Amino acid sequence: MTMTDAAARAALRRLFDAAVASADPRAVLARHLPERPAGRVLVLGAGKSAAVMAAAVESAWPDVPLRGLVVTRYGHGHPTRHIEVAEAAHPVPDEAGAAAARRMLALAQAAGPGELVLFLVSGGGSSLTTLPAPGLSLPDLIAVNRALLASGATIHEMNCIRRHLSAFSGGRLAAAAHPARVVTLAISDVPGDDPTVIASGPTVPDPSTFAQARALVAHYRMALPEAVMAHLAAGAEESPKPGDPRLPTPDYRFIATPLMALDAAAAEARALGLAPLILGDALEGEARELGTALAGIALSARAHGHPLPAPCVLLSGGETTVTLRTETPGRGGRNGECLLGCTLALAGAPGTWALMADTDGIDGSEANAGAIATPDTLARARAAGLDPRALLAGHDSHRLFATLGDLVTTGPTLTNVNDFRAILVA
Repeated sequence: MTMTDAAARAALRRLFDAAVASADPRAVLARHLPERPAGRVLVLGAGKSAAVMAAAVESAWPDVPLRGLVVTRYGHGHPTRHIEVAEAAHPVPDEAGAAAARRMLALAQAAGPGELVLFLVSGGGSSLTTLPAPGLSLPDLIAVNRALLASGATIHEMNCIRRHLSAFSGGRLAAAAHPARVVTLAISDVPGDDPTVIASGPTVPDPSTFAQARALVAHYRMALPEAVMAHLAAGAEESPKPGDPRLPTPDYRFIATPLMALDAAAAEARALGLAPLILGDALEGEARELGTALAGIALSARAHGHPLPAPCVLLSGGETTVTLRTETPGRGGRNGECLLGCTLALAGAPGTWALMADTDGIDGSEANAGAIATPDTLARARAAGLDPRALLAGHDSHRLFATLGDLVTTGPTLTNVNDFRAILVA
């Protein structure tokens, strides 16, 4: 199959757009709601999609008396009629998020025994509801968050630590709402769709322990504030565990997941005449190393027709990590770093294009969702005076793809089903 550069770029963007559209709460949330309640409903929520999820609830239940508060990332707001929307910082938390979490706990505690508490959760919720446990301060947890992001720890490991430093997560919100009924609607952004990891699990029991959190801090050799280390060492107030009477069997409903998004992209690929192969929705590991591994699969498909022959597209999701190897890193998120690692390993292989992006529209702290690589990316970069290997070593992938005009920019998508990766082999 012969494919032009323009056609390959357009095809990759169609796949990404299909994945994002499949996770739009305005299209999928209503069918996951519980039976229409007779009384009032308290709506609480946290995450990059919280505001648009709240608006979707209002649209689905126009005659139900709704009230409540959700918190989302700055710039990810959406108009609502009855449910208040607060905005806060992500990925490094701020006082606005702590204040929103404190108010949500108070609202939950005031909920009556016959009231429905509807919790709307999506990616980013952990940072947006960073409320320090007693004895800790917000600057303490900001320092922890920075250490976590630079550590190379997986999202499961990060959130184990966060749950043991929080007054909000690890089942504490549901415990505060007891005996009201709690129903959670979730957009998963974590490998394995583990409810305890999504926003650090505010409405589900936490099976992890202080001992596990301490072991992770030691394993990654994190330098954390003295008050944090003392809190972890004391282990005085464990999070609610499975079997806690305040948290009966959780009513937890997924409205969108990474696999659902990959399935939507696969359907779009077939419509374009490309054979899709979903490599997995939970691929983790060091970003640049996963990029190298994905390139190897693409090269095998092109040279040998395995694991499938061209024309094909290799799809994957999950969340990689970036371990900072320099004190002065450049600009770029995990998707840009994964893509640059993949591009170097492809080494200009003809007929091979790739797109890697975050479905929330923001790769790391930059304004782009991700980027596209083409067979001539390395040649164009070197012609522009750039050294791709040096840029990867300095965590400066954004500079390369921005210089080449190959950033994928969507703005906030108001959803988040984690990273999306597609390699097209023509």
